[in-house]
Amino acid sequence: MCDYSLHMVSSRPAEVGEKLVLRRFLGGTRGFAAVNEPYVAVCMLPGTEVAFEMEIQFDQIWSIFKRKATGTVARFRQVNLNNPNTHHDALELGDGRIVRVNDLRVGQHATVLQLPTAQQPAGDTPGNAATPTVDLETQAPAQQTLHAMPTG
Repeated sequence: MCDYSLHMVSSRPAEVGEKLVLRRFLGGTRGFAAVNEPYVAVCMLPGTEVAFEMEIQFDQIWSIFKRKATGTVARFRQVNLNNPNTHHDALELGDGRIVRVNDLRVGQHATVLQLPTAQQPAGDTPGNAATPTVDLETQAPAQQTLHAMPTG
């Protein structure tokens, strides 16, 4: 997915093996773009894994408490989906922390390692695993909404 504030920017889905760069788009929102397409947002589904060229760096201009980088591999997530007016794109780091993409340092390079398997509707039957989302405030799984499907 692409963050809500990137809906006014051209976008396309991520591809395995693709080289990306974290950049600031029109309006200030950060997101990934292909190295050779800097003005097109590359959207990732939750569960997409990326490997950064170097330790993942945070933008700490406004931070009082400096966060340390932790590894180079991360998994894409969406957070705070219950709030439509905030950034949702995030990365789950190797140590379990979840960091919004908008809080990462611009200019970092990453490669898409793998895409998630085909997403299925929410439910509790095998093969219907819902894509995990997280409440950034509590770092707990977000409440999922189940939709009744007509039978017959």
